[in-house]
Amino acid sequence: MKIRNYSIIFLCALGLINACSVDKYIPEDEYLYRGADITLLPDTTSIEDLDNIKLEIQNVLVPKPNSKLLGAYPGLYFYYKAQREKPGFINKFLNKKIGEEPVYLSDVEIGNTQDLIINRLENRGFFYSRVSADVNSNDKKKTATAAYDVGVTTPYKMEKYQLVEDSLFIYDDIKPMVEESKFFKDMRFDLANMKNERERLDRALKEKGYYNFNSGFLLFQADTNQYDNKRFDLYLKVKKDVPEKAIIPYKISKVNIYPNSGIKRDSLEKDKVRFNNKNFLQEQDSIFFLPKRLDPFVLIEEGDYYSPDISRATSRRLGSIGAYKFINIDYQEVDTLANDSVGALEANIYLSPLNKRAIRTELQGVTKSNNFAGPSLAVSLTNRNLFKGGEILNIQARLGYEVQVASGNNTGLNSIQLGLGSDLIFPRLLFPWQFNEDFFEYDIPKTKISLNADYLRRSQLFALGSASATFGYIWNANHYVTHSFDPVAITYVDLINTTPEFEDILKKNSYLQSSFNQQFIVGSLYSFTYNGMVDQNDTHQFFINTNLDIAGNLLDLISGNSEEDPQTVFNLEYAQYAKADVDFRYHLNLGGGKKLATRLFAGYGMPYGNSKIMPFTKQYFSGGPYSVRAFRIRQLGPGTYNPDNVPEEEDDPGLMNTDYFDRAGNIRLEANIEYRFPLFPPYVNGAVFADAGNVWTSTEEDSLPGGKFSSNFMNELGIGTGVGVRVDIQGFVIRFDLAAPMHDPSLPQGERWTYDFGSPIFNFAIGYPF
Repeated sequence: MKIRNYSIIFLCALGLINACSVDKYIPEDEYLYRGADITLLPDTTSIEDLDNIKLEIQNVLVPKPNSKLLGAYPGLYFYYKAQREKPGFINKFLNKKIGEEPVYLSDVEIGNTQDLIINRLENRGFFYSRVSADVNSNDKKKTATAAYDVGVTTPYKMEKYQLVEDSLFIYDDIKPMVEESKFFKDMRFDLANMKNERERLDRALKEKGYYNFNSGFLLFQADTNQYDNKRFDLYLKVKKDVPEKAIIPYKISKVNIYPNSGIKRDSLEKDKVRFNNKNFLQEQDSIFFLPKRLDPFVLIEEGDYYSPDISRATSRRLGSIGAYKFINIDYQEVDTLANDSVGALEANIYLSPLNKRAIRTELQGVTKSNNFAGPSLAVSLTNRNLFKGGEILNIQARLGYEVQVASGNNTGLNSIQLGLGSDLIFPRLLFPWQFNEDFFEYDIPKTKISLNADYLRRSQLFALGSASATFGYIWNANHYVTHSFDPVAITYVDLINTTPEFEDILKKNSYLQSSFNQQFIVGSLYSFTYNGMVDQNDTHQFFINTNLDIAGNLLDLISGNSEEDPQTVFNLEYAQYAKADVDFRYHLNLGGGKKLATRLFAGYGMPYGNSKIMPFTKQYFSGGPYSVRAFRIRQLGPGTYNPDNVPEEEDDPGLMNTDYFDRAGNIRLEANIEYRFPLFPPYVNGAVFADAGNVWTSTEEDSLPGGKFSSNFMNELGIGTGVGVRVDIQGFVIRFDLAAPMHDPSLPQGERWTYDFGSPIFNFAIGYPF
């Protein structure tokens, strides 16, 4: 994949040199069309929003000219090359990927375009406007452009908007909706706004139960007879001869739920179970889903008016269980007569289950920036609907082997990783007290119980065993906001079988030694996420993630060893700290696949009470493909620390570089900016970026030299810049970044601005960095 895409980029770059001369391929009697110029000629200075008017006119111009890149026509160039008698494989391949058929002046219908412009202006209220056109050609370059002079007249503006009432009952529901309209006096005549108003009223009526109504039954009429100064009155009414069933509301007469819709419906009629005014149809001798567990996810109730919003919410909630592949809600009319004032609907909910059990195996080749590489195997087992209430059990086993491939004394170091974990997810809230049903209106919280055990052995250093358990909840407050709360989070890490070499490292680095001492952690975690980037087409997109991690307070209350220092529980020294961080991202969508992405990260961990230093597993680090990309993982900071400036002991065996463990802190600040643009659409995108950041310690005691946070932190930021290529195939992103350091805080003052573009860092990663 990497080689092929780099080859495309390289060959296209070579093609750009010749692509400037595509005029030699243009037929003798043709001109390459280069677009159109629009000049607006308003008849008065009072016309507002001329920029948007011009943009709308540009949107109706057809055809669009061939795309241009750095003054050249790569798509057009490879199209022409592929038309030769013997184009060759490369030209045929690149034509298929990025080729564009030529757009000539003869393809442009000037008269038709003038009509399109007039039509668009009239739809926006600019009646009796005029358009004149001209063509400008360049015989030498064999190109041509069109020029349109648009005489824009003063638009018609609205005086009043009202409903033309009738005796039909539906008007009683429409009237208050019209009063809530965003239409206002002096609003410009605009067909698009009228279409949006009809659709708004249609949605509101459907929420009132008008199942058979649609926006086409509403009619707008504009009256200009009362005025002579380009004013109009706008009237709304329901069209004549609308079907009777379209102007009556519908109520739900029956709710039928098929928890296992793969079974024939006829065979289930005799096994119907009535629960909470709903019918659950499934084989009673082999119940697939317990009615009392499935009922809270269904918001459609007998006797309620039909509501599309409630129907969509029901579908969303059922989909969140994780046990179903397809969810189909079908409404059927029940014996509704033409003269009935209220219709009846039967709601049938068909649920198609996923496979109850699934096994997944992943084999990966891992390369890390600390020069460790090797294979990794993960096997996971999933059991869905475990207790017939939508529960999901995930069990995963992990095995990894890595060897350090660096040159010198580090060669041959290896590590073995073993892991076994399980997650049990309940699609409901396991809590001692009941909550009001409306408290979690958008989504039903999930309860998650996790158990994990891991073992890591790194040759010539240590073996590390760890176990963790969490109990918590996760739920969506709305389309954008997600909460995660783990009231109980327990972690135990045991540093075992340390080698003399590693013991020597710990003796020389009291900060690292202290961070390994307290690895019994009992606390609570809370996370808040606002993800506005789910709306990909929005111009302004925001993302915020905040995390709060507090540990040790409960153990401090129950330890009963107030005179001990440090205090212990079960003869284990436990950690006490509070840690909070925020990740803020803003994306400016520039259109055409171009985007300006920014990110700010700030985190602070405060040890207290039983802890003088944050536990090693809870510290921050900086550098790497998702951080400051001009520095390798954990190779930036803390502060101005430079391991090369620390004198070595004469008896130091020098077996390994321990920077990977040293360079962490309890304070982290980072800022990133990245401009993303299409390179070879639709799959290959480019990026230009800059990153800045570092980590620090909050205390000078036991800290590494230069690692303490101070008011001079701005001069201690690691700064880098670079370029990247992203291969984006339906949301799966393979990322290549090449970044060079510009400011290295580990160097002496006056020498930190390095601009070391000759020694860039290569990053390979999956997904966007932010």
